[in-house]
Amino acid sequence: MSTKMNLRRAVASGAWLAIAGAGMHAQLANAHGYISEPPSRAYACRLGLNTGCGQAMYEPQSVGEAAKGFPALGPADGKIASGGVRPDFSAVDEQSAGRWHLTPIKDRQVAFDWYYEVGHVTTKWEYFITKNGWNPNAALSRESFESVPFCAVDGQGKPARGEGQPMKGPALEKHQCTLPADRSGHNVILGVWTIGDTAAAFYNVMDVDIQADGGPTPEWPQVGAINPHRDLQVGDKVKVRAFVAGSESAQFSVSVVIENADEGQAPNWSYKLAKRINETQSMVQAGQLDNDGNIKPVQGANNIFAKPETGISSYQLDFESVPVDDSYLHLHDVKPEYSLTDGKGGVDFTVMTNKALTVTAQLFDSTNKQVSYSRQNVNGTEPFVLNVESTAGEHTLKVVGVDKRERVMLQDEKQVRLKAAGDASHDFVFPESLSSYKAGTTVLQPKNGKVYECQPFPNSGYCVQYSAGANQFEPGVGSHWNMAWKEQ
Repeated sequence: MSTKMNLRRAVASGAWLAIAGAGMHAQLANAHGYISEPPSRAYACRLGLNTGCGQAMYEPQSVGEAAKGFPALGPADGKIASGGVRPDFSAVDEQSAGRWHLTPIKDRQVAFDWYYEVGHVTTKWEYFITKNGWNPNAALSRESFESVPFCAVDGQGKPARGEGQPMKGPALEKHQCTLPADRSGHNVILGVWTIGDTAAAFYNVMDVDIQADGGPTPEWPQVGAINPHRDLQVGDKVKVRAFVAGSESAQFSVSVVIENADEGQAPNWSYKLAKRINETQSMVQAGQLDNDGNIKPVQGANNIFAKPETGISSYQLDFESVPVDDSYLHLHDVKPEYSLTDGKGGVDFTVMTNKALTVTAQLFDSTNKQVSYSRQNVNGTEPFVLNVESTAGEHTLKVVGVDKRERVMLQDEKQVRLKAAGDASHDFVFPESLSSYKAGTTVLQPKNGKVYECQPFPNSGYCVQYSAGANQFEPGVGSHWNMAWKEQ
């Protein structure tokens, strides 16, 4: 049977799936899972690496559900990323060279990691990769991918997380695979999880930049991306914030202001920002790679590359919008410290607004890795709780409120410290119980997350001398703080 005939049958199967999709979705309403590393396209939406994703960002575990049997069966061409069953996932089917965040892959030995909402009985996992010469500006089809997986793992008819294990949770073992030696640069990897006791499989696409063996940019590894998927207004400011060793670097951060309506269009402000980076930075460049390996800004998504000696670990895109009315959003009840038990805990606070907003809260550890995410609608005063899995140390809480016009009403950050339960590394959070401070008293300074010890007599008398108008002895902050305190 010819390849063309196989493809015709595959397309026909996609048409059948569109008809039968509603029934299959009902059948597998709980048979969910997604690739967490490298992140699937939908999970990258959840992480904030991709934008303009529609409902997929809220349900990465449900994206890609379709008939099993790829490439003969499975989702129709053009619907491989979403699965084609749910129209509200169709945004992830959009395909162009600059549309999605590319995860840098620096080693051909790749460990694929899954997260399962329900780890059903499994036949196999397979991983397909785009062909050499594939067109990144064409809809993903069977012709985009090699017909044979470069890696396959036998599920042995057992639950995905193993027999006797809870059905929900991260995979207990990663899939160790080797990328083809002749692939580099922008590629898409398709991971297929085939369910053993139903007619379905889950299809997850991963957008990657293979930099193994040097790749196309050995001197310029990718450290971030500019993904523009909403227009801005005149006067708005957009900034890429560089992070070095977990802290923002003003030296490598760049911003632009929107000066006219044309610049405010999403592809155009991305181009302006990428161009400004290239004009002002010598060791950071932004754009897309051309066929000669040059980095050039484009009107659309631009990647950010930096030489290793900069120490840049990541970039974060921030917006500062011109106020359009008297709307506000405030944070309350943010504590300087939260406790962890066995690496898990909760960060709770309150959001107050006078307008209906969609509020996103993220928590980042000291390396700027996101360790928690939550989004909910707020109109008035609402409590927020972030479920956290992390290690003790300094963290950044970032909260963003957006109205129906996708105008950023507030971007606020607070520094919080996570500590292990029972950790008695300090006596008080400054200026709590100020009048009781004496020689040897230890306090946590919430403004920088550091712990200070009150010096011995007679300097200990300075430790209690603090007020809003006289803070020269405030630990780590005041002009003469080291006369009263010493940093631990």
